[in-house]
Amino acid sequence: MSNTSINNTAATTGMLKDDALKGKTIIVTGGGTGLGKAMGTYFLKLGANLVITSRKLDVLEKTAGEMEAETGGKVLAIACDVRNYDDVQQMLQQSVKVFGRVDALLNNAAGNFISPTERLSANAFSAVIDIVLKGSANCSLALGKYWIAEKIPGSILNIITTYAFTGSAYVVPSACAKGGVLAMTRSLAVEWGRHGIRTNAIAPGPFPTKGAWERLLPGDMAQKFDFKNRVPLKRVGEHQELANLAAFLVSDFSGYINGEVITIDGGEWLQGAGQFNAFEMIPGEMWDSIEQATRKA
Repeated sequence: MSNTSINNTAATTGMLKDDALKGKTIIVTGGGTGLGKAMGTYFLKLGANLVITSRKLDVLEKTAGEMEAETGGKVLAIACDVRNYDDVQQMLQQSVKVFGRVDALLNNAAGNFISPTERLSANAFSAVIDIVLKGSANCSLALGKYWIAEKIPGSILNIITTYAFTGSAYVVPSACAKGGVLAMTRSLAVEWGRHGIRTNAIAPGPFPTKGAWERLLPGDMAQKFDFKNRVPLKRVGEHQELANLAAFLVSDFSGYINGEVITIDGGEWLQGAGQFNAFEMIPGEMWDSIEQATRKA
């Protein structure tokens, strides 16, 4: 077997032992689709109870059914707008009522626009900031208060991006929001460490998800701007690779990792900071068609 075959097999294989998360209850925001669903499914396979949240209950319930059928685990689907702190508190209370306690939070909910910044309205800018930064802060605050009061050694895992620390053109609201989540990760790691609460982050590179990439790059744009060409390994990430890392970081095996941000991008950010900087080649009329397709999506 070639080295390539071995590597490809490893990239799609779970790396932790089957009971690595047994007895833990984990909340995944934005858990109904894409990478949130992939990470949550692996948590279930490792024995965790799972709470998935988003604003669309019908999507969550469908996903919960699929997850339970695949893993035999228990999934609680809760509609929650992370921008609203009252929603977050109610979601936490319901999770504790069903599972007895919550052990970890994965802040995965996100929103983004690819656009020249001067084309964005103030509301568009706020929409991204409110979901990514305010939403992550709301969930972290609610869980932190709960863990400190109950003396539970909890774990927060934030999904950021590599451009949180490099910046990137054409996604300025997202870069600002993710940069704020990065600062929050490091700050809470120090402040809440004495309570046994660990706070870490993952900065993924390109991990294609059908829905997200179609919204960001409608039509044939995804083919024209093939992100794997920017990655030194000349491939995009497999969802299981991200799930493996996330599972490790919320497990007890990473108990001495706190305040760390782990990049998993095949070396992309080292090759050229800012995933979307190359979009300067897009002419104005093409931005018009992108904007129209994004609004329809």
